[in-house]
Amino acid sequence: MPKAVSRLEILQVCKLLQCVRDQDKRQIQKLTTSGVPHLINYNDPEEGNTALSIAAASNDEEMMEFLLEIGAHPDVMDLKGRTAAMRAAEFGNIGCLEKLLEAGANMTVVDLEGKGIIFYCISSTQRHAKCLELALTHGADVKNIAKDGSPVFYMACETATENEDMCLTLLEKGADPNCKVDKSNRTALMAAAMSGSAKVAKAILEAGGDVNALDARKNHAAHFAAKGGHFEVLACMGGYGAHFDQVNMDGNTPIHMAAMRGHAMCCKYLSQRGCNPKPKNNEGNTARTIAKDEGHKEAMKELRKAEKTFGKVGKNNDPWALQFYDWVIQQQEMLLNRLKEFDPDSMGTVPTHDFMDTVMGMQAPVEEDELKKLAALHDKSREGKIDYNDFIAAKKWIHKNFLMAAFEGKKKKKKKGKKGGKKKGKFKLVMPICTQDEGPRTLGGGPPEMYIPRHIHFTDTGRFDRDHPPTHPLQDDSAWYLQFPDRAYVNINEAAKIGDFDSLKSALARGVSIDTRDRFYKTPLMVACAAGHIEMVKYLVENGATINARDNFKWTPLHHACHAGQFDIVQFLVEHGGEIDATTMNGGTPLTRAIESSRDTVVQYLIDKGAKIQTENKKGMTPLEIAQSWADPRVYDIVQRKWDTLPPPSDKKGKKGAKGSGGPKGKRPASAPGEKKEGEAQNLPVKMSEEVIQTHRKGSILRAASALAGGMDEREDITYTPRKAWTKQPTTKDLIREKEIKRERFGWEVDFADFQMPFQKNVTKRLELMDDDE
Repeated sequence: MPKAVSRLEILQVCKLLQCVRDQDKRQIQKLTTSGVPHLINYNDPEEGNTALSIAAASNDEEMMEFLLEIGAHPDVMDLKGRTAAMRAAEFGNIGCLEKLLEAGANMTVVDLEGKGIIFYCISSTQRHAKCLELALTHGADVKNIAKDGSPVFYMACETATENEDMCLTLLEKGADPNCKVDKSNRTALMAAAMSGSAKVAKAILEAGGDVNALDARKNHAAHFAAKGGHFEVLACMGGYGAHFDQVNMDGNTPIHMAAMRGHAMCCKYLSQRGCNPKPKNNEGNTARTIAKDEGHKEAMKELRKAEKTFGKVGKNNDPWALQFYDWVIQQQEMLLNRLKEFDPDSMGTVPTHDFMDTVMGMQAPVEEDELKKLAALHDKSREGKIDYNDFIAAKKWIHKNFLMAAFEGKKKKKKKGKKGGKKKGKFKLVMPICTQDEGPRTLGGGPPEMYIPRHIHFTDTGRFDRDHPPTHPLQDDSAWYLQFPDRAYVNINEAAKIGDFDSLKSALARGVSIDTRDRFYKTPLMVACAAGHIEMVKYLVENGATINARDNFKWTPLHHACHAGQFDIVQFLVEHGGEIDATTMNGGTPLTRAIESSRDTVVQYLIDKGAKIQTENKKGMTPLEIAQSWADPRVYDIVQRKWDTLPPPSDKKGKKGAKGSGGPKGKRPASAPGEKKEGEAQNLPVKMSEEVIQTHRKGSILRAASALAGGMDEREDITYTPRKAWTKQPTTKDLIREKEIKRERFGWEVDFADFQMPFQKNVTKRLELMDDDE
């Protein structure tokens, strides 16, 4: 594409790109008609952007269509060789990509690094998956290899756990399962093993991938799977004949790698499947020594057992039997489907000769004589039939320590009472309390990001106060003769709790995220909801707070609002997209939190809005049972009336819908004004006190030249900034009115030391009733 070189070309292309960003079609038409020939396809000399690439990156479909109509080439490239289609695919802009395809964009073009459009489609979102589908439909090369020797399929497999469907699609469209990176010689199977996707690894092996390939440092795919503790990947490779006893250039086998990270089950499986735990690596360490040095007790325990039993063949653990068993596990679904063809009555048995023919026809890694022994073991009555489910369970021909069930977590036996019956103990819910560190100090040695500078209002109280503020910003000159107060910091969540709007505003203006979390993963919006601060809630939502964020117990702001029992906050959150049926770690919903706070108005509102009532928490209690337990007659009547109008649940638990669905039909609620949408950026609005009008101090010729360059001319700022601006303070009348509002919302006890929020007050009453009963 032509590159702007002369001053006129540079000025015109800069103006064109600015007009594309501003969607000024009239000016674009004028520039392309009267300006430099083919200006529409020129590159910006600094960043290499073109008009089409800017429209594609910003997902401006209307501008994209307009540019194509006035002569933009669909395959126009920037200075890095990227086409507009690549830029659209990079950001998952489906509409723009479709417009380019309609205009005849070439999907086989590569950039200066040799990367085609599929490289730009590799991401975990549905939008990128759709872009990949469009690119493949129009001829994109699935075997594309970048100039650094990295195949596109290998790059997709590096993030296979996030892009499983994308990897499978590339395989179906003809990607090479044995593709390698030129420098490291690593295969796609190694990349999938590194990421931990057993599904992609199995698909690669079924497509003909070499399970025993080695990279430049003689690493086997099992080395990468063992290092990451991906047991499922190891089991998958075992079913396709992997040789696990491979030594790399550092002298490490896969079992050494598993020992380094303390993956006990991987150590156990590898030793059983032929990986010797006794050899030492180049540093003179065995796998058990490594596990001991790293402090991995479970892995050390398994390796000690492995060293004693390795190479000893006992009953039902012959190497051929284990290899055949691993194959059966991986081919289980296909094997069952083929055997069921010989069992039309679903009796669970098939004739022995049909069983033998089916297994041998699938090219199982077993000799015919060995298979006959297994068949005879399952047909001791000599009826000529084999129970295929019993065969696949393999309990008769594989030792229980080598079965896949041996690698699952052990289940504790239930204790029995004195009379042999089951003794019901106390319910214990495992609730890991996840906390996060405060993080590093901010630039300049300040405290972590969650602590923001506290806005301190100071003035000469002999001249001004809240009821007698200055009439003009320049009138309060206290900062010139009073000492500035020492800088203080406040936790951003504490600022939201106490209603410190000034500190929050200054923090947001400096770029602090409005969703900054404390050590318990709570955002300012959650804290404001829990404190019942409606004005703060509105302010945070209007400034982009995530309305469905979750803390370490998976509570949303709506849970906190219902727990606080504040009807106005609950109503505000629901109207702005709050998920009405979001479930917490223990299965609680906003409705159950409202029931526990004994707020009948909130309970009635949630039910009217379609909150699910036929749900259960981890204790198996329904909202009706919770209402009965908390003994508030008003709330119980509301829930009972709704419960009586519903049909009985279809199953024991009464759970028909998905967890955390957004309404009665599981639909996702409409996005709130402050909620981020897919593919859109979100900026924090900063309100300015007054607009400053700045004047041009240049001649008309210089202004015209600056206009061609996009209007980025230098301006002289003559605004006077006071040393300290007066912060608007609530008057005495405002404070009295605020106290009246609090009494209306919380009750007349709000001013006393024993004031309690609704939930805590309800708990206290319940405890008092329990004491009276005793």
